[in-house]
Amino acid sequence: MTKIELFEAANYSADNPVLQMIAAAFAALEPVSFIETQRYNLEQQPEIFKQWAEIATALANGGATNFPITVLDGAVVKTGAYPSIDDLSTYTNLDFVPANADGGCCGGADGCSCH
Repeated sequence: MTKIELFEAANYSADNPVLQMIAAAFAALEPVSFIETQRYNLEQQPEIFKQWAEIATALANGGATNFPITVLDGAVVKTGAYPSIDDLSTYTNLDFVPANADGGCCGGADGCSCH
């Protein structure tokens, strides 16, 4: 099973299109039986950040500038930016399809789907 974990430093505006894409992509992955996704927020779940040595070090050394951090199957694969749709496609071996030219992440009723 593939596991994607996203460590986020703070709550950000829901109006942010990148965060909307991430939320939609993670929602689209929920029914996929061979992929597990999890998002952690420093303000809401600080204990999780302390449990991961690499995450705790990133927090101590650069603070919020090192976040978000994406972990794939236990290994850090991206720091300082959210994964793109291409990144998520690579991590999951699934194709995400843009929903529309207005910046939607991928097709489907929730704004995102994969196949």
